[in-house]
Amino acid sequence: MYNHAKTGYKCPICLTIKGVENDSTMIKQDDIFYRDDLIVGIINSKYVKNNPGHIILVPREHYENIYDLPDEIGVRIFKMSRIFSIALKEIRKCDGITIRQNNEPASNQHAFHYHLHIFPRFEGDDFEKLSQNTNILEPSERKKYAEDLINWIENKSL
Repeated sequence: MYNHAKTGYKCPICLTIKGVENDSTMIKQDDIFYRDDLIVGIINSKYVKNNPGHIILVPREHYENIYDLPDEIGVRIFKMSRIFSIALKEIRKCDGITIRQNNEPASNQHAFHYHLHIFPRFEGDDFEKLSQNTNILEPSERKKYAEDLINWIENKSL
């Protein structure tokens, strides 16, 4: 229902979940900081200028958008978004959190696999003004953010 991926679409998120790293996805396996039976947590490859290292939570199975997402998976994503928001507050010492989720091209959905963004926010970061201007975070930089979250998870025994 309300799907926009073209026939033959190579889903970069599905490739990542399957362990693939190639030209069809910018996501690296080192970007993954969390996996359970329903969802995966990833450090996003793109970032808004003053807010690098934000999280995306994705279902392990392919669902293009919120219209297709089963309730059970939505509940897990919501639960873990709260936990990882707390993690970002503790690790990054951010002043706030913005959670954003886009559906369909008109809302700026660019990867046609449901994903929920969790952005660390800082006073004066100009996030709203800059949010359409994204940059690419190098894999080596993303790895540090993922490692910090892995260590936080291990210390919390999730």
